[in-house]
Amino acid sequence: MSTEEIAAEQAYLSMLYGHLDDMRDTAEERLSRALRDGGMTGEPGESAQALVDRDAAATRYTRRLAQLDAAEHGLCFGRLDLIDGERYHIGRIGIHDDTGDDYEPLLLDWRAPAARPFYVATGASPHGVRRRRHIKTRKRTVTAISDETLDLTSADPEALTGEAALLAALTAGRTGRMSDIVETIQAEQDAIIRSPHRGVLVVQGGAGTGKTVVALHRAAYLLYTHRDLLSKRGVLIVGPNATFLRYIGEVLPSLGETGVLLATVGELFPGVTGDRREDPAVAEVKGRPEMARVLAEAVLDRQWVPEDRLEIVHDGQTLVLTREVCERVRSQVRATSLLHNEARPLVVKGVADVLTRQLAERLGEGIEGGHDLIDDEEFKAMRRELLEDNREIWAAIDLLWPVLTPQRLLTDLFASADRLAAAAPGLPGRELLERAPGGGWSAADVPLLDEAAEILGVDDRAARAAAEEERLRRVAYAQGVLDISEGSRSMDVDGHGDAEVLSAADLVDAERFAERHAGADDRSTAERAAADRTWTFGHVIVDEAQELSQMAWRMLMRRIPTRWMTLVGDIAQTGSPAGAASWREALAPYTGDRWSLTVLNVNYRMPAEVMAVAAGVLAELDPTLPVPRSVRETGESPWQAKSRDVAGIAAEEARLVGRGRLAVVVPSSRLDELSAEVLGGTAGAPDLAEPVVVLDVAGAKGLEFDSVIVVDPARIVAESVRGLNDLYVALTRTTRRLGVVHDGDLPGPLAGLPARA
Repeated sequence: MSTEEIAAEQAYLSMLYGHLDDMRDTAEERLSRALRDGGMTGEPGESAQALVDRDAAATRYTRRLAQLDAAEHGLCFGRLDLIDGERYHIGRIGIHDDTGDDYEPLLLDWRAPAARPFYVATGASPHGVRRRRHIKTRKRTVTAISDETLDLTSADPEALTGEAALLAALTAGRTGRMSDIVETIQAEQDAIIRSPHRGVLVVQGGAGTGKTVVALHRAAYLLYTHRDLLSKRGVLIVGPNATFLRYIGEVLPSLGETGVLLATVGELFPGVTGDRREDPAVAEVKGRPEMARVLAEAVLDRQWVPEDRLEIVHDGQTLVLTREVCERVRSQVRATSLLHNEARPLVVKGVADVLTRQLAERLGEGIEGGHDLIDDEEFKAMRRELLEDNREIWAAIDLLWPVLTPQRLLTDLFASADRLAAAAPGLPGRELLERAPGGGWSAADVPLLDEAAEILGVDDRAARAAAEEERLRRVAYAQGVLDISEGSRSMDVDGHGDAEVLSAADLVDAERFAERHAGADDRSTAERAAADRTWTFGHVIVDEAQELSQMAWRMLMRRIPTRWMTLVGDIAQTGSPAGAASWREALAPYTGDRWSLTVLNVNYRMPAEVMAVAAGVLAELDPTLPVPRSVRETGESPWQAKSRDVAGIAAEEARLVGRGRLAVVVPSSRLDELSAEVLGGTAGAPDLAEPVVVLDVAGAKGLEFDSVIVVDPARIVAESVRGLNDLYVALTRTTRRLGVVHDGDLPGPLAGLPARA
């Protein structure tokens, strides 16, 4: 490419950065002004809501600054020259020339409809594009440009968009963090990113087909296209593990989107982090849909009645709750269909009424008319006194109908073989659920906690009453402020009624004044959603969705009643025994047939040499499964080495990779052992920025590295009922080199690997 053309693009880029700097300066100035004067504009009446205005302005301009900062790197990466003579530059954000009347676009946001031909135009279907230019930059300098001329003589419908730029991105060394693909989105990926589907969209794709980055770019596109809706309700992205979420954590910020909640299944119950390791067999039992019925039965089992009677001593008298009375109260309360904790006040009233009548009858013995002499008000006073003064009554009520948290319900259930037998008669593997209290919660427990919360409910009457009392207190205080404030009444300033100075009382009443000064919730949408179990999102994206159990699906569906979801995964990579064998099996209970499937078939991650090895495993799993087509070859053949010196081989491989990243993928049962051998320490949260990491298959899901060594593949297969799926995952994490280290026999699909030189 000529130096003149590079110089022209450099001049244009410098102009764009000038506009970006101006936009940043404006946002910083407005943020500073909002913080300085409370967001007031000087208009009458605005002082009453200065804090609210300030917080809203600060949030708005802080978010704007974050978007502008994210656009700094790779601001402009492409240009479209159209057949009609128009020319558009494409970049991370939109920039317009606001100096004239036409508001001319200087840079199109990659998500704008007019930018779509940059990703989908081909020689066979040019979409009005004469030439597509890819612009490579480093900081604010143009380093290279490459052009594609689109005409009917180069009509290859499967041609890669921007092949040079794409291959450069694919062969670049990994950094331990996923990067965006905004410059190199391919047509099949763009169709998914911009899909208008408003239901459940399933993206099935083999290893390396770009499912994750497509899902993340779809989140950015939806936030751009449906900003009003999704900024209020938020977008939830669910990933398979915490390491994966750290790995993808910079993609959306790099695209200017920071208001998204990223979480694992184990983090979707506020106050609980499900990070305890769980035996796969136990996780499989906990993930079964039958567990919903088990938990419902466990709650009913806690609504207890005595075998004979309960006795309560009050003021020297013994009051009695017979089994028949307790059963009657329980039946009456259950008939209301209220949730367990919400119904407890009715149990309290029912029990207290029975005991108060007994007390009244005894007080009235020997008196004509007996307890009929006590009127309703006296009866209520006696009942209130009984409940306030007698702890034995509350102890009895706690036996009959205890207040239960989800944590207490599950802890008590799993700690008792008798409770499990009562709640889950005939459940295969029930004994696997037994465990002593303590030790934290696993990711498989979190959907059960969420289910329990749905069954138990919350008696929030006291909290609502306290909130109302606090509101009334604020209103009363605000009214006092208005009453004593100087000029609380309008003043006639000229004596003729023609002009007056308005006071606060003229512009706002006490209730509104109190609301404005109650303190705005300055948390982001993502922060508020993370703290609220009942929050419903505008859109939900699930990565590695094939791993979710049926109980996890139940929990997620409560978060998105509209069922507007994007699910990405690969059935061939299902490793969890509780995971899905098919998308229909996973989704039918919640959506029926109302979901759409799209398939990604091009493998961008692994070179063809590695894909050929993985294809052997895929064929043994299911011969009907399609093998993704690799877009490149490297000339480096995968190898195997029969050796126990994993550390030595890993050190040599790390040297060969240079500044890239190496992953040693091992059986779960050997994770601690091989972490100590290779890294010199016990297994912990892996730091993907390090040159070498040791992971089991579950920890490696969704990640990619320059080189991968798979250790003891036979044990990986043997450790799980879906061992071949796990082996397929392990083999497909690399972008360049693959090796297998073992000290025994190899699984059949790997038997033909050549020995390491």
